[in-house]
Amino acid sequence: MMADHHAGQGREWWRGCVIYQVYPRSFQDTTGDGSGDLRGITTRLAHIASLGVDAVWLSPFFKSPMADMGYDVSDYRDVDPMFGTLEDFDALVVEAHRLGLKIIIDQVISHSSDRHEWFVESRSSRDNPKADWYVWADARPDGNAPNNWLSVFGGPSWEWDATRRQYYMHNFLASQPDLNFHNPQVQDALLDTVRFWLERGVDGFRLDTVNYYVHDRWLRSNPPLASSVAGTNGETNTYLFQEHLFDKTQPENLAFLKRFRALMDEYQGRAAVGEIGDESRSLQTLAAYTSGGDKLQMCYTFDLLGPQFSAAHVRGCVEAFEQAVADGWVCWAFSNHDVVRHVSRWTRPGGDPDAVARFSIALLCSLRGSICLYQGEELGLEEAELAYEDLRDPVGIRFWPGVKGRDGCRTPMVWQAEVEKAGFTTGKPWLPVPASHRARAVDVQNDNDQSVLSAYRAALALRKRHPALVTGSIRFLDARGDVLAFIREGGDERLLCVFNFASEGVDWPLPRGAGTVTAVLAGGPVEENSLSLPALGWFMGQLD
Repeated sequence: MMADHHAGQGREWWRGCVIYQVYPRSFQDTTGDGSGDLRGITTRLAHIASLGVDAVWLSPFFKSPMADMGYDVSDYRDVDPMFGTLEDFDALVVEAHRLGLKIIIDQVISHSSDRHEWFVESRSSRDNPKADWYVWADARPDGNAPNNWLSVFGGPSWEWDATRRQYYMHNFLASQPDLNFHNPQVQDALLDTVRFWLERGVDGFRLDTVNYYVHDRWLRSNPPLASSVAGTNGETNTYLFQEHLFDKTQPENLAFLKRFRALMDEYQGRAAVGEIGDESRSLQTLAAYTSGGDKLQMCYTFDLLGPQFSAAHVRGCVEAFEQAVADGWVCWAFSNHDVVRHVSRWTRPGGDPDAVARFSIALLCSLRGSICLYQGEELGLEEAELAYEDLRDPVGIRFWPGVKGRDGCRTPMVWQAEVEKAGFTTGKPWLPVPASHRARAVDVQNDNDQSVLSAYRAALALRKRHPALVTGSIRFLDARGDVLAFIREGGDERLLCVFNFASEGVDWPLPRGAGTVTAVLAGGPVEENSLSLPALGWFMGQLD
């Protein structure tokens, strides 16, 4: 059954594909415990398929103490009872494949939970068989940590262990110790866990924090960033005061990624997308990790996951990628489980969030690369405003109120407007369901051709109909004001795409010699030689 699904699939199905990210705890609960589960996802796969996407990315569902909501794995080969069983997972894969959907699972192999049996053994002494499986170091003579490395989640990235009388490294929570990728046994063990899921029929992997795998073996301290030296940094998180030269993005990672790719290539039609958080170097890292056809198929960065909403910013990001990445591939996203929902980030005061949602999906569908949607964005959901006592995210709990954490984008999916808890659960949901979200439930939008949900389906269908949007080249046109204009070209097709980011309408003159332009998706009419685009209007047309 599994082999049949992969037989005859295009080897490069991932190139230009559309991925839908599911946050399992918040998608659909079937047990009444207030947390989503794998069976719940299976019952809702038809909704995902109805959007016209190609693949589903499942955030972690592995055994975990849930200190970081499953990104702290205590068993890489099993499902946490909160989410169900391995049999539930197998049934999900079968149903997804029946609906023509690929399944991509989140691999969190940069670090494990401190409850993982590997770490329990590693910390028990300095001479056990797994003593060197994590990053251990002696204290400095004055008792301080070995160097100045900082955790993404605040404070030093070193934790003192009283049994070994050494420090261990953690890029994130102290309960997420970093694995030592300089040890070949660690790489072998991790690749074995990847093979376990390949054998179960998964189609690909999303690699969490893929540039954090390897640390500098000499443990050199990071230099400060000039802005923090000057005291002008303004960041709420001290992590961004350093230039992270030595605690991540080491050259040895490329050799491991080649091993990872070689394993995937033993199976037909599998692919991986890496998450790169590398500050100003992200695009260079993406280029290195996706070039040559022997490492990752694609990666994504946080370049379009920030507050900037302008034609210049999008053009700058895409052009920088096109220049940096000769033969690699990018996956663009506007929202995910780590950032404020883009409708909230980008709606200007007094603006219309639905207009931003429609504009955003038309734009995302016309970019060159693969694209990733985050559950609920197809409903135009805004960031939820939560009280401090409702928070579950360790980041929000630690840095409140300067940083409110990631719970506001992780609230439960809304299925039915008139049903209590919006059809997500019959119990008390693990995070509140905002009343404003219930009004945007799937059942309200499903049959309304003016809804955000309908706009998503239309834009995704258009992308499928036009190969130039999936794999064609991209060439930007100069445009005055806050207008982004480019041509997508592939096969015998040329498409003109124009987006007005401004809060007021514009008339945009068609390029000289454009010839006949036939609208295929329009948020404004075509005049004789110009486009009339309202605020947040767009146009896509075929050039003869």
